[in-house]
Amino acid sequence: MPSISEIFEIPKFYYFDSGNDYSGSMGNFSYKIITKDVFKAMTWHGRLCSMKAEIENEHEFERSQQGFDNMIKWIEEKYSE
Repeated sequence: MPSISEIFEIPKFYYFDSGNDYSGSMGNFSYKIITKDVFKAMTWHGRLCSMKAEIENEHEFERSQQGFDNMIKWIEEKYSE
């Protein structure tokens, strides 16, 4: 089953729709997805956890499949910058 992301191994929408958060990294790039009434995505560089890191980018997305897809694209764009 292919991942929704072409770069990262991020679980599919239903994982997040169940209220789960997720974080990951690739090289020096790290990201975290928080699930509440909306999806909140954060990105930063370095190996520190999100609580100790300097968050470089943060954005909220509608908690829907479309919002999820847009969030994945946004994380990939931040990685590519």
